Amino acid sequence: MSNPSPRTRPSSALWALMTGNFVIGTGVMSVPGTLTDISQSLSVSIPQAGQLITAAAIMMGLGAPLFATLVAGWDRRRLLTLTLLWYALLMGISALAPSYLTLLPLRVLAVVAPAVFTPQAAACIGLLVPESQRGRAISFVFLGWSVASVLGMPLSAWIGGVLGWRWAFALVAVLAVVSAAWVWRAMPDGVRPAALSRAAWGQTLGSAPLMLALGVTLLSAFGQFTLFSYFAPYLQQTLAAGATTLSLLFLWFGAFGLAGNVLLTRWVDRLGASRAALVALSLMAISLALWPAGQAGLVAQALVMVPWALGCFAGNSAQQARLVQLSPVLAPASVALNTSAMYAGQGLGAALGGALIAQGHMLRLHWVGLALMLLAIGVSQRAAKAQPRPA
Repeated sequence: MSNPSPRTRPSSALWALMTGNFVIGTGVMSVPGTLTDISQSLSVSIPQAGQLITAAAIMMGLGAPLFATLVAGWDRRRLLTLTLLWYALLMGISALAPSYLTLLPLRVLAVVAPAVFTPQAAACIGLLVPESQRGRAISFVFLGWSVASVLGMPLSAWIGGVLGWRWAFALVAVLAVVSAAWVWRAMPDGVRPAALSRAAWGQTLGSAPLMLALGVTLLSAFGQFTLFSYFAPYLQQTLAAGATTLSLLFLWFGAFGLAGNVLLTRWVDRLGASRAALVALSLMAISLALWPAGQAGLVAQALVMVPWALGCFAGNSAQQARLVQLSPVLAPASVALNTSAMYAGQGLGAALGGALIAQGHMLRLHWVGLALMLLAIGVSQRAAKAQPRPA
């Protein structure tokens, strides 16, 4: 690739990609944030509304590696811009859906964008920054998801509670158009990561360290989303949280999520991605273990959320950096599979959580999440031992 022009400096491109992830993340989290309003507006149960998360996660999980192969030769400036425009179009149409049966397929089509944008943005970073800055750059770009948790999810929850979920979806559509324009402006031409061959996929799937690391992503997302998918109805049941209280709690969670990711961005290259991931997983496990204490009141619930928030997005960033550091050459495949694992975990968590709620076990979701998180910690330790040592 030729050197970027002053208009398309790497730093400017990283900011544009981070903002794109913010929009993508806000759209993905708009359903958990407005789940109760979707349920009431479309006259479906909470578990049924939760299947919007499951169906979307299945598409994102299956789509990430598939699209990684299909778009391998595309110029990333054009690909990422078109992806955000697709998101804008489908989120806008979804906001007009007259029924649940109409919204479900529209939601599945909309999340083609997250299946493409996040892994492909991460995979092209190696062509934008020097190798010594790669871990930090990946963490920075993924910071957009943390910012989405600070601003996007609370705003979606508040809009959903005051104006309705349709307006929250419409806001994401507008933001996606703005973000598409920024990516088009900031990204240099000619960014084309090497196409993935069958041999590359075979090497990725045959690598024990990579597969164990992907297992960590799957299990941690599974554990989190068993409860996280149903934060809104859970907090309404335990604390009688209204729209304002709910959005403030999401804002609180997101602020610490952002703080955790910022700290990771500064320390991941020194600490090492494997150790950073272990710290993040341990923090989330602490919150899940202490979760029943949150029923004592709003302040207690807010305090219990802090370790989870600190580890949530930092853990995702650490996993991305871990995979790239394990094999930069295989990063397009491993990052796509990591996205699949993350979304598969979300889908499994939403499905299991919905099934437990249908059986009257809303207040036991955290114990299932804790068991899965502890399993993720064990797999992470095994992955660290399997990682090749530098000469």
